[in-house]
Amino acid sequence: MENESNATVRITRRYTASPERVFDAWLDPAAAGKWLFATPTGRMVRVEIDARPGGRFIFVDRRNGEDMEHTGEYIAIERPHRLVFTFVVPKYSSVTTRVTIDISPLAEGCELTLTHEGVLPDYKERTKDGWAGILDGLAGTLASLPGSESTSASAAPRESPQS
Repeated sequence: MENESNATVRITRRYTASPERVFDAWLDPAAAGKWLFATPTGRMVRVEIDARPGGRFIFVDRRNGEDMEHTGEYIAIERPHRLVFTFVVPKYSSVTTRVTIDISPLAEGCELTLTHEGVLPDYKERTKDGWAGILDGLAGTLASLPGSESTSASAAPRESPQS
């Protein structure tokens, strides 16, 4: 999985939603299918989540008639603070990478830091842009979930150092 030439991408966002709501949006198939690996022009045709360490996930987004699979296995699930999983997009690479989601409570809402390790150097910027769009989609999904009247969601980007 890891190689000295591989890159790490790190992105931080702040949400007004609680850590629990943000964490749960990663593992609830109905919610995750709206934002996780979804694209504006695609249609999510398959979402399977086996939310347990050793469990797997698969998201299939149909883009211009082509199915884009995003797969992985959960390594750690520590609600509502940490989620770690392997990640592969077979169309682009057979390399398995590792994604860590750390969620810290704030006075109002939470801060989420996503760290994607083992990214192929040629895909670093594309990966960073992809995750930025996904995390923005998370904000929109959080705002649309039941109970969001009292807990709004926004994604406020915060620069963080990258390796």
